[in-house]
Amino acid sequence: QVQLEESGGGLVQVGDSLRLSCTTSGLSSSGYVMAWFRQAPGKEYEFVASIKGGATNYRDSVKGRFTISGDNAKNTVHLQMHSLKSEDTAVYFCAAKSGVHRVSPSLYNYWGQGTQVTVAS
Repeated sequence: QVQLEESGGGLVQVGDSLRLSCTTSGLSSSGYVMAWFRQAPGKEYEFVASIKGGATNYRDSVKGRFTISGDNAKNTVHLQMHSLKSEDTAVYFCAAKSGVHRVSPSLYNYWGQGTQVTVAS
């Protein structure tokens, strides 16, 4: 019943901007922690950002460059990315959990299929 689907990934160059979107169904995005994780080939899932209500959290390496936001009327969460770096290259996943913010991917109940972001150097 719960579905999350990411879109907006693509191939960009260093310094470019990109906006990812996560559409949700079967849950109220405003009542859950919504988060973005990413996974580069051969690496573990890495927390990027989360939002619940007016509270947001970011990993240090994206602070000042990425912004997470929600459009509750459309049940959609966005990740606006600026000043992209080659190290941002990864598959980006949308995830959701009940309760409070956490950074561990194992605590998130629902996941999308991911969208590829490639930042060419």
